[in-house]
Amino acid sequence: MTQTIAARPPRSRLRLQEGGLIVVIFVLGLILTLCGGRVTRPRFETDAKGERHRVMVEENIFFNAQNLAQVAKDTSIIAIMAVGATFVIISGGIDLSVGAIYALASVLGAVVFRAYGPDGGHAGASPWLGILLGLAACVGTATLAGLINGGMIVALRVHPFIITLGTMTIFRGIAFVITDGQSVTGFPEAFRNLMRWEVSDGVFLMPVVVVIAVTVAGGTFLTRLAAGRRVYAVGGNELASAFSGINVGRVKLGVFVLSGLSAGVAAVLALGHYGGASSGDGQGYELNVIAAAVVGGASLSGGKGSALGALLGALVIQLINAGIVILHINQNYSQIIVGAVVIIAVVLDQFNNWLAKRRLLSK
Repeated sequence: MTQTIAARPPRSRLRLQEGGLIVVIFVLGLILTLCGGRVTRPRFETDAKGERHRVMVEENIFFNAQNLAQVAKDTSIIAIMAVGATFVIISGGIDLSVGAIYALASVLGAVVFRAYGPDGGHAGASPWLGILLGLAACVGTATLAGLINGGMIVALRVHPFIITLGTMTIFRGIAFVITDGQSVTGFPEAFRNLMRWEVSDGVFLMPVVVVIAVTVAGGTFLTRLAAGRRVYAVGGNELASAFSGINVGRVKLGVFVLSGLSAGVAAVLALGHYGGASSGDGQGYELNVIAAAVVGGASLSGGKGSALGALLGALVIQLINAGIVILHINQNYSQIIVGAVVIIAVVLDQFNNWLAKRRLLSK
């Protein structure tokens, strides 16, 4: 009975945190809609004869289909990795190499995709074979990198900060050696069409579908499965978890594998949209990913966080970045603002923990 209680995620607090983030997102969206102004843009419309014509329409700078789709696409890549990083943070760890894993997976996936592209050595083969092999290379590389991180942390018993700081440099260095610092392009058109599935002009559906699927899968794992409850238990009290029979090493290994896997999924989306990869991809993503997880309610001391919170946290940060552009704020301040948001989130988390301890002592 004690083990079950210790491993149960604090659902009421998570729902409160997520509800607060939804309010923040609504307020940010309202501010950008009201203060962003309007702009005249070209749009292609189809007349009764089926002919397309270019017309000029006036629309809200923020609240229009193309801009909202752009926000969703930009959010999805960070949000997917933030879900994986949340697993690590809940367990009491940290992953600084997620951006480098993303770059390495992108590069190796791009090399395979190029081989089956129009100018590749296997251009005559089925494009779907190239797509499957490229996806396997991209996701498999990222998962293996996560396994290496977790394996060294468990085997060497070194703090995740040190290991992932080192592998961050190693993984990006490998990506640089593979590409010689050059961009890798020339993918099969079928792969680009699949990833850039449009429901209307400039509105891509695939990023939204994938990020929702990842969030639902991550949330189900954390809240519905015993393995997820063990992640919360290890992050809440590692020593007590070990004494209660939980294999702490296996849990730590698993969360880093999932973190790597999420980076691979994000890399696939990016390859499809941007049509290329280089060793410099994902620079600074580790800050945005960790920031999204922390803003989403994940506690850096472990034991608290959620997949939905990671998604909402990523959306908050993306809205802040979009707001800086829309409101014509100097973009040099963007990292300062994001860093300040992270500090505020950490301070609020510490304050909530202090209140919780005080209420517990008063009983």
